Amino acid sequence: MKYKFLTLIITAMAITNNLTAQQLDFSKVKTFEHQLDDVMEIIDTTELKAKLNEVEQQFQQEPSEVNKVRLGIIYHETALNLSFFSKTEYKGYAKKSFDQLSDLFNSPKTTKELMPFIASYRASALSLVGAETKKLKLLGQAFTLFGDAVNKYADISYLPEFLRGSVAENLPWFFSSKRKFAKQDFQSIINKQEKNTDYANWKIMSFTYWAWAKQHQGNKYRNQAIIYLDKAISLDQNYKAGRKRAEELKLTLTK
Repeated sequence: MKYKFLTLIITAMAITNNLTAQQLDFSKVKTFEHQLDDVMEIIDTTELKAKLNEVEQQFQQEPSEVNKVRLGIIYHETALNLSFFSKTEYKGYAKKSFDQLSDLFNSPKTTKELMPFIASYRASALSLVGAETKKLKLLGQAFTLFGDAVNKYADISYLPEFLRGSVAENLPWFFSSKRKFAKQDFQSIINKQEKNTDYANWKIMSFTYWAWAKQHQGNKYRNQAIIYLDKAISLDQNYKAGRKRAEELKLTLTK
């Protein structure tokens, strides 16, 4: 009887999560994605520093809901790409990102179509706080937040799985229970993209194809890895996403 009860609970949770995704307007999610795209996945540090100043000024001039999300995301990108290479100047940006996004996450007034972005980057920001402060319990909490975001929003947005996979792939080997999400999440994004070509944009797919190949370097997957690396390269004409790393990995795999 207890197992039947557990099954009912799991089924109810699955239905609830599916309803969460169904309640979001996909076209509105995509509209917000276009408004946020220029602050997401910035790999050029010079461009990132300029964008940080620009977004902070925009928020000061117009503290709108979207600009607050943009600020939270650019703080995340700053923490990810600048804080670990600076002793003082960019420290604390992970916490600033988490706090900014938490205000939005916890507000009942937040537009629901913004939640896939807020929930996903909030979880990733907490993982960065854990890395910066060396508090492993925060990493565990971050993956709990990721799990909730994936359950609620992965059917309509690539971000929960993309960011969870990105964090997972960079963890040390002894985090095996979390590292498994790298293979799982990038494969899931590719599967969804094959069913709906509007699911993720070229930049995300370039990173995703490269990340998949990085996770599958053995002989068994070599041919598929090369195919995906070629896709990562062809999608990224101006080296704004995964092209450079894809070219380097392809060279290694084809030697």
